[in-house]
Amino acid sequence: MAGGVIAADSGSNQDFPAKLTGQVLICTAIAAFGGLMFGYDIGISGGVTGMDEFLMKFFPNVYIKKHHAHENNYCKFADEYLQLFTSSLYLAAIVASCAASFMCKKFGRKPTMQAASIFFFIGAILNLTAKKLGMLILGRLFLGAGVGCGNQAVPLFITEIAPAKYRGGLNVCFQLLITIGILIANLVNYFTSNIKQYGWRISLGGAAVPAIILLVGSFMIVETPASLIERGKKERGLKTLKRIRGVDDVEKEFEEIVRATEIANKIKHPFRELTKRPSVPPVICGTIIHVFQQFTGINVVMFYAPVLFQTMGFGSNASLLSAVITGTVNSLSTLIAVFSVDIAGRKKLLIMGALICLVAQCAIGGLLKTYLTETSKVPSGTAKLVVGLICLYVNGFAWSWGPLGWLISSEVFPLETRSGGFFLAVATNMFCTFLIAQAFLSMLCTMQAYIYFFFAAWLVTMIVFVAAMLPETKGIPIDEMVERVWKKHWFWKRFYKSSDIERPKASIQLENQDKQNQ
Repeated sequence: MAGGVIAADSGSNQDFPAKLTGQVLICTAIAAFGGLMFGYDIGISGGVTGMDEFLMKFFPNVYIKKHHAHENNYCKFADEYLQLFTSSLYLAAIVASCAASFMCKKFGRKPTMQAASIFFFIGAILNLTAKKLGMLILGRLFLGAGVGCGNQAVPLFITEIAPAKYRGGLNVCFQLLITIGILIANLVNYFTSNIKQYGWRISLGGAAVPAIILLVGSFMIVETPASLIERGKKERGLKTLKRIRGVDDVEKEFEEIVRATEIANKIKHPFRELTKRPSVPPVICGTIIHVFQQFTGINVVMFYAPVLFQTMGFGSNASLLSAVITGTVNSLSTLIAVFSVDIAGRKKLLIMGALICLVAQCAIGGLLKTYLTETSKVPSGTAKLVVGLICLYVNGFAWSWGPLGWLISSEVFPLETRSGGFFLAVATNMFCTFLIAQAFLSMLCTMQAYIYFFFAAWLVTMIVFVAAMLPETKGIPIDEMVERVWKKHWFWKRFYKSSDIERPKASIQLENQDKQNQ
């Protein structure tokens, strides 16, 4: 995210005067509709790919296999073009997020969010009116451009307008709106599945609604003070800062934003800074958290929940209803993170969430290996138990790896590499999502029930990594991460000069005294 400046926690350990104003809450709610757009697409694509009319029009071979009496349960939906329908969005999102990072710097956060909503709206209309597969894929590419711009601008926007002590909870609102978008999509799919011929068009075209809300709402929100100051509009930045903080005494925070912006602007090539030795610890931790987030297997459940349930023998309506249930659990469970992330800490939530997901994945894999052969159906009681285990799995993910992946990657980078580092994290997330979306149906066909043990093995790796390698960032000011986190970590401290690790107490006291005098 080239040029992004997150200045809410810049500077000293003191808290700046601030209220949680209605302006901040409104801006956060409107901006978070970028997450709702993303979530709606995740939920809608899996449901639509299970609708017969959609398959008959664009993927007739899949339709034939789906209804063949003796077709392998695990291979009904294995089709490279069907996978491309889902995964093409994420390739476009990678490219768009790169462009959006520079757009955020040059034009601001608001215009980037507006561009996201326009791209998403165009994609929704193309999918709504699609007559050929090429037009359908083109629509997905526009949707991907919207997702890339939104995922780049929205978390940055929310972070920059939020008071420091509320930053964690407000940031999680982005993930919360993603889960609500998934739930809404599942509900839409459930009702449109009974509409013959054009039910799938309503589902895909519904993506235009959150895009319109974000576009209209974006005209009612303020630009962030950091963005205004970064682009030389200091007076407007000061006025906006007073407005969103609800107090007049904002001089100290204003000075800190100006200082942070000046330092950030001195770095002409943030991506080049990421190749230097001191950047290795935050780059590894900030990006691998997104690799792990996708390899928990969550998108296997959220993308293809109706497909999975149909594989287990549920009818189309029953499978969509089961997806609604998991979507509801996802939304409600995310609220846990909103209220606990700044209390329990990041590491505890990640480890506990991974343990719950691990148990659920192993249990699901064991049940399907036992009861779901290539041609049989899972007994009704067992199928319901699998749905319950999927809900348990979604619950564990929703308050841990879901929201914390985005939060941690925005915290671990020092100011001088934060812009390039966060873009790298977003691109990693989109690329891994693409890999999972493109490969899952083929993996399901080849690995069958063992696919759940594949993701379980990843979860074991995640638990070990978080416990040993990921530092706790709760309560640490952003620009003190290097001194208080990386240089004190048993492993990562070796990437810094030895003279920088053990600093004389007198030097530290002198620095603190200088800060107080300033």
